[in-house]
Amino acid sequence: MSKSARFDVVGHLPALHRYALALTRHRADADDLVHDVLVLAYERRASFRPESNLRLWLFAILHNRFIDDARARSVRAAHATREAPTREDVVEPVQEQGVWLGQVRRAVEELPEDQRAALHLVAVEGMSYTQAAEVLGVPAGTLMSRLARARMALRIMGEAGESAGAETGRAQRRLKLVRGADDI
Repeated sequence: MSKSARFDVVGHLPALHRYALALTRHRADADDLVHDVLVLAYERRASFRPESNLRLWLFAILHNRFIDDARARSVRAAHATREAPTREDVVEPVQEQGVWLGQVRRAVEELPEDQRAALHLVAVEGMSYTQAAEVLGVPAGTLMSRLARARMALRIMGEAGESAGAETGRAQRRLKLVRGADDI
């Protein structure tokens, strides 16, 4: 048997890929890892002893490469946090806005379906009262009544949140739902 026949790595690719996928838990990272292992194996094929097990040798290279990459990522992350440039300008945190928008979304979701539909068509889709009433198959007066009830319910929910926000000293935001002067 020739040395090149004993160095047939192609037959081991499926097993190498399965192991890489088990280590990385991400298909693209597993593909990259197997690629790196194949490059290393061919670069170091002179160090492979024909009497040894090629499969085990390839798995060892794969495992060591995975460990080396993990250590390198850890070191880079540590350096990045240590070496992060400090900035003098301060940016307001966006988490509070995200929380507030989540609360608005949940409040809208709590509305009855007919009010939620009317509010969505007018406030989000920008339809006129006539267009929204036509879509819903109701008279324009019914649509306006649903909008008024939805806006009142959201206003009440907003006032409850406002009193809770005042206790923590946070500034409250206003959401304009429908054309006009009413805010929640």
